[in-house]
Amino acid sequence: MSRELVDTSKIPGWGVDADTRNNPTYPIRHREDLQTDGLNWDRPTQQAPDVEILQSIEHNRLPAVVGTSTPPTGLSGMIRRYAFRRSESDWWHWLLLMGADRINVVEGVIEDLSHGKVPNIPAEMGGRAEWQHNKKGLAVKVAVLAGVTLGLLALRRRR
Repeated sequence: MSRELVDTSKIPGWGVDADTRNNPTYPIRHREDLQTDGLNWDRPTQQAPDVEILQSIEHNRLPAVVGTSTPPTGLSGMIRRYAFRRSESDWWHWLLLMGADRINVVEGVIEDLSHGKVPNIPAEMGGRAEWQHNKKGLAVKVAVLAGVTLGLLALRRRR
């Protein structure tokens, strides 16, 4: 078996980043001289959160500014707390967070109903945009919902 050498001068773009003066990632990849590359800065003052903030186990401190609009509560909050006990490299961490998001939607609807507000679920799910941009997909969703509803009614009537 013969191995032919490749003439790299004939390959378009080969070695484009070999010249450090023409490589925009060079200062980031080589951080030996942090003082002259503008990478030295004082950390902003830490925000004092007034609600529970969930923090990854990979990080030893919170960022300077944290989101505090929706602290973890209810069943979804319990699932989120459990998820943050796992590493971000563990797929269970992300599956648990996605599940907690879905449960939080149901909790929000229940909370709205308990306050006497009937949520406009089609509007909140983007029904108008779906009608405008994806009529076929919307029709499939409505058909599936109607089929499931009719199936449940038929089962209930049978009993």
